[in-house]
Amino acid sequence: MPSYERLADRPAVVLRERIKRVFKELPGALVGKTDPIHQVRVAGRRLRVALPLITLKPEGRRVRRSLAVLRELTRTVGLGRDLDVVVGLLERHLASGTEPSPEQRVLLRRLRAARTRSHRRLTEGLLDLDIDGLRQDLRRLMRKGTADVFTVLTRVREVRELEGAAILLGFAEVGERYDPEALHALRRRARRLRYSAELSDALRSEESGAPAVWKRLQDALGALHDHHVLAGWLEEQAAAAEARGQAALAEAARAEREAFVAEGHRLHHELLEAKPAELATGALDAMGRVRSVA
Repeated sequence: MPSYERLADRPAVVLRERIKRVFKELPGALVGKTDPIHQVRVAGRRLRVALPLITLKPEGRRVRRSLAVLRELTRTVGLGRDLDVVVGLLERHLASGTEPSPEQRVLLRRLRAARTRSHRRLTEGLLDLDIDGLRQDLRRLMRKGTADVFTVLTRVREVRELEGAAILLGFAEVGERYDPEALHALRRRARRLRYSAELSDALRSEESGAPAVWKRLQDALGALHDHHVLAGWLEEQAAAAEARGQAALAEAARAEREAFVAEGHRLHHELLEAKPAELATGALDAMGRVRSVA
């Protein structure tokens, strides 16, 4: 049985770990490395969820300032990460068929060039952020101490109730309709619930099973969004090629777009078969079960 002191220290331990993770990955992201870019985005989002749950004054000036910088941080690395993902999608798609046509190679080359430009802008954007100010604010927040375990768990329960009601309503409103934008909004809610559930499990030192279900939903919704983003980029390429009189390139871009739209619909069918609202209800139930804090 852990001592009372160890139990009391858990919120600070969890928050400190989430802070360290952000700064550990920043150097790699600054030089455009793919995995650190992804890890900074994930770590930043986890910290954004943790701060208002764990800090003594969630509405305080330093918390609000830290959240604003973290929001800009995750937004800055987000576009680079999205392009990394869709480049991978197009690469795998072209590698799975016959030898790519000259037009398909042009499309892949342009997408890779867009990713390179994005990584350059990403580095500049990160350098523009007040990272030193963020670090100082987070240090001061840690020195002031954290809320106790029971207060944090009460806040997690409030997140569960608010976000849980919203995600169930969202799934009911979307129904069986293929609406990538609306489903992407539900993905963001699933992510917040996942990170809240992870935090709750860490404080309780046990596995509720809820984070794994939220991750399953998040991944399924994310795959839909990735295909939608790539299809949109291909449509833009088709329109631009058509305006320049490049009929073959426009035709190739539209053919690829149709392939990714079709795959998006297939993934959506898989999502519906998995009964996402029932999965979400099960995850919310797992988060809401009364368990002792040992």
